[in-house]
Amino acid sequence: MKRLNNKHFDLIAAYIVLIVLGVMIIYPFFWLVGSSFKSSFEIFADPSFIPKKPTLNGYRNGWKAAGASTFLTFFKNTYVYVVLKVTATVVSAVLVGYGFSRFEFPFKKSMLSVLIATLLFPMTVVLVPSYIMFSKVGWVDSYKPLIIPSLFATDTYFVFLMVQFFRSLPRDMDEAAIIDGCGAFRRLIYILIPMLQPAIVTVMLFQFIWTGNDFLGPMIYLSSEFKFPVSIGLKISMDTSSGMISWENTLAMSVLAILPPLIVYILAQRNFVEGISTTGIKG
Repeated sequence: MKRLNNKHFDLIAAYIVLIVLGVMIIYPFFWLVGSSFKSSFEIFADPSFIPKKPTLNGYRNGWKAAGASTFLTFFKNTYVYVVLKVTATVVSAVLVGYGFSRFEFPFKKSMLSVLIATLLFPMTVVLVPSYIMFSKVGWVDSYKPLIIPSLFATDTYFVFLMVQFFRSLPRDMDEAAIIDGCGAFRRLIYILIPMLQPAIVTVMLFQFIWTGNDFLGPMIYLSSEFKFPVSIGLKISMDTSSGMISWENTLAMSVLAILPPLIVYILAQRNFVEGISTTGIKG
């Protein structure tokens, strides 16, 4: 009986710790949503997330933005950019991961080691040479420097994730397909990719969120306001000539910016968890 009570006590203590941590993590989101329905004065006067006098002024006025473009333009730019970036990343990561995991070629291990080593390389070091290179080819003030490199598997983390997931797949079906005369590309399309769904969803979800939140890349390469994504649009909404920031507008647009990634994560949660838990079983 004493042992049973100890187990119950440990279980209750674990639940209490998890609930406290959960509240600490999720409270800023509730505060953001609640404060988006407040006036600027009430945001600072009342620290709670429940508005006493709810208003939609933040959404009405915030949508107009502070510059010449509205947030409709910013959102459109963001998700065109995101879809193209995600597509390029998935295609390149799958192809390169397939090559490293299923084929033998000279210097394979050395090349994979160098590829993985770039995960430790600070990307800020290459910003200046990258900008000079893309400037000389006339790609500045366009999304080309942000999207086209992803076609060449420059997103090393996703390549590594795909390599690990490919290694976790049994080779029996590959060998059976080879006996039936199935080529390498057909094996990838008809046999392996259907089994890669959790890993592909994981890559898509991560890249969707990271690209949608990217501020530094668009800030460096884009100069025309009508090409700005939401991340820079939020910064513009805080840059006012009067020096007074309309916080209810900024918070309201921040809520709208968070909703699409949140919805995508909820819809893809099962495959995402499966992809994370399966990756790295073999290596």
